[in-house]
Amino acid sequence: MGPPGAGKGTQAKRLVEAFGMTHLSSGDIFRAEKASGSARGKKLAEYMDAGALVPDEVVVSMMADAITRANSQAGLMLDGFPRTTAQAQALDKQLVAAKAPLDAVVVITAPSEAIVERITGRRVCSCGQAYHGKFLPPKKAGVCDACGSALSQRADDTEKVVRDRLTAYNRQTEPVIAYYRACGRVRMIEVDGAKAPDAVTADLMRALKGA
Repeated sequence: MGPPGAGKGTQAKRLVEAFGMTHLSSGDIFRAEKASGSARGKKLAEYMDAGALVPDEVVVSMMADAITRANSQAGLMLDGFPRTTAQAQALDKQLVAAKAPLDAVVVITAPSEAIVERITGRRVCSCGQAYHGKFLPPKKAGVCDACGSALSQRADDTEKVVRDRLTAYNRQTEPVIAYYRACGRVRMIEVDGAKAPDAVTADLMRALKGA
């Protein structure tokens, strides 16, 4: 868990590789549904392009489908879900029914201005390669190193949308962290996402191996 741009996706993928878990990223699942052109995907596009949080009932339905379909003996890594207390409560009920409780909740933090810089500088290519104007620039500005195609900025990576997402996070998602702290049923692990990615990974690995 953590604000948009804190590095959740990067760290989740690294932990999945280290522990062999199945990675369920709500952002990836939402974007795939959006790209499918389905009725649910079109509705998702309206919220995502505006930087608004997707309604709980839609999120829970999509993630419940993904969790049910996943088959991993090593467990699941939920990335970007739950984002509201209602989603957390719905997830609790589902996991209790499946006799598969959460082992830990990882919270990655980062200052708001650093997040804005990270996200607004991102550029992507249609071939799947990702870049950043400051932290991971292509060899030639605006052009993909891998295939030579023009890079673009995602519609939800503009400064206004990012700041709207941060406001929504502070209002709706931070209470989820308080919910897990208060419930006493799951181990809380908090790390500083403003560090270099390798340092964040090292902190997470130490914490998880000590769980």
